[in-house]
Amino acid sequence: MDHIPAVASLMTPFPCSVDVGDSVRHAHGLMVEHEVRHLPVLDGHMLVGVLTDRDLKRALDPEVGLPPRDELFVRDVYVPEPYAVDGSTRLDTVLEYMVAHHVGSALVTKHGRLAGIFTATDACQAYCEHLRTLFPSRSGEEVA
Repeated sequence: MDHIPAVASLMTPFPCSVDVGDSVRHAHGLMVEHEVRHLPVLDGHMLVGVLTDRDLKRALDPEVGLPPRDELFVRDVYVPEPYAVDGSTRLDTVLEYMVAHHVGSALVTKHGRLAGIFTATDACQAYCEHLRTLFPSRSGEEVA
């Protein structure tokens, strides 16, 4: 890597998403099926928020006092106004924001519509690949 890339080059394109009217049970099923911890939330085609596994766990905690799981909908538990950036945004800008605001994902848009998602896991994967490019392993030097 000889320059700072745009976030679109490292995002996960076409992420699974949920509608604000979907049930929490459906959202949880998508997270399990696709092994993800963040779901963009749409209202029709408009990006309105993000739902995280943490939001679901908190909502399902009986101490919180929300309705039972079968009566909860995404609209009841999602985070509105998510961190969203255009795909052309420099990666360092996105990472700096994510660290400063303790967010685990950035929703990536193109022409105002959801195009992808960039998560802390994506950042770790990219950094791992970058390190391996800088410091290729040599036979016999692999970590045990």
